[in-house]
Formats: sequence, structure tokens, C-alpha cells
Amino acid sequence: MCYPGRKGPMTGLGAVFRPQLAPERLRSVARIADEAGLEELWLWEDCFREGGISTAAAALAWTERVRIGVGLLPVPLRNVAITAMEAASLHRMFPGRPILAVGHGVQDWMGQVGARAESPMTLLREHLDALRALLRGELVTVEGRYVKLDDVALDWPPAGPVPVIAGATGPRSLRLAGAAADGTLLTASTPPEGVRRARQLIDEGRESAGRAGGEPHEVVVYLLTATGADGPARLRAELADEGLASVPDLGVAGDAAAVAKAVQRLADAGADTVVLQPTGDEPDPEGFVRFAAEEVRPLVP
Repeated sequence: MCYPGRKGPMTGLGAVFRPQLAPERLRSVARIADEAGLEELWLWEDCFREGGISTAAAALAWTERVRIGVGLLPVPLRNVAITAMEAASLHRMFPGRPILAVGHGVQDWMGQVGARAESPMTLLREHLDALRALLRGELVTVEGRYVKLDDVALDWPPAGPVPVIAGATGPRSLRLAGAAADGTLLTASTPPEGVRRARQLIDEGRESAGRAGGEPHEVVVYLLTATGADGPARLRAELADEGLASVPDLGVAGDAAAVAKAVQRLADAGADTVVLQPTGDEPDPEGFVRFAAEEVRPLVP
């Protein structure tokens, strides 16, 4: 899997617009990302903050070249036909620029809205299979445990192939991503050794599904990043809040050279794209995006 604009073996680089920021902040961040030459700007659909599709559509409309990722859309919240319709519309209007990831979602949040699935693995597998078929323009009839479609096809499928990424953390989900998705999204709680292990599990899934010799499977990983004089303190605080303070080689605080080295460690472990994730209290989101594009990108091969 390769997105338009990627040249050769270069490691992809992006940044996150975190939904702790008000939606109206997105316009300025997206435009700076576009102007500064950032490759990817990623958005989150965290309950109960901001919608992934609505913010992605706005960001795509406000920009000309930057790819916009949504990581991720929780499948318990959506009928797969709606996911396919929205994905296809974005890809028809902005060819090659949207990147959509789907996944289990946070189970406590799914429970809050009455959407928690008894078998998240079954739901994700059924959703991935149906979504990818619909985006290929196929007529789909399926009677699954969760996904039920009767002669459903998109009137306006994407004009070309559309990669579908699966968010995954545990071994079973990673194997499923390898078997049924076109790429995998890993959270910022994944150190380099975790990326290596994820690659192994993804490859096991690809092998079991007979996909080992097919299109490359792209791995995207978030990297918690803090800059400025108070960067180390902010990084430590966020890792502690997430219960991750004891995990080695997680996150980076420092200047562009330090961040680039951390990106390279993840790339060496098997990441194709590294997305810099600012701390939730990042004081300058626009500056963070410009830093990623103008200072870190030139240092990442």
C-alpha cells in the first residue's frame, strides 16, 4: 500500500490535531500544515469530542495537498454502508488525500452509547470485509453476526483503489489487521520493540490469509512528542497520566534532532509512517505542525 505523493522508501511524517482543541482551531492548523509542506495531518474521533468525517471533510476543503488521516472511526458506532458512503465521497472529492482507519473504539465509550459489541473481533472483521468490498465497487450481500447487507453497492464508489487501515493493539487485532486490512495504525503507547512485534503479528495474519505476497502493508505509528523548555515535564506528565511512565523508549522530548532520531528508531523497527502526537496541553498547535514540517522532516530520511 502506498499513498500518492510518497517517494521511494522515505519514511512518512505527519502530525496530530488533537480533539482537546476546539473544532474551530482546525482551520489554522490545517492551513499551516498545507503551506509548510507537512505530508499528513491526522484527526481523532474521540468520544465525545469531534466527529472524524466532518473534521476531515473540512480540513480537506481548506487545503490543497496535505493528506488528512482519521485515526480512527470506531466501527460499533457506524453501519458499514455509512462508513463506505462517507469514505467514497471523500475520495471522489479529494482523490488520494483522505486516509481512513477503523477499529474497535474504546470499549468503555462504546458502552456509554449502547454500542458495545459482545465480540469486537467479529464486528471488526465483518466491517473490514464489507467495507473493502463496497469501496471496490462490488455488490455486497452478507448475513453476518453484526454486518447485514442485502444487495448493497455504492452508486459512486472511489475511482481507484482505496486502502483501509485498521487500528490495532493486541495480538489478535494485529493478526486480524494483517489478514483483513491494507495497513495498521499503532497508538503512541507503542515503543520500537512494540513496532517490531506488531510487524511479526501482522505478517502472521497476512500469511494465514494468503496475502503475504500481495501489496505492501503500511504501518503507521503515533509518537508522543513534546518540544520547548517544558517539553520533558509535559511528556513525563502525560505518560504518567496514561499509566505508561515505566515503558522504556516511549515518546520524545527535545529539539528537531532528538525527534528525528526517535522517528528513525520507529522506522528502523518497521514503521512506514510516524505521526508526531503533541501532548494534550501543547501550547502552540500551529507551531508544532510547522516544527514537524520544517525542522523535523529534513532530518528524517
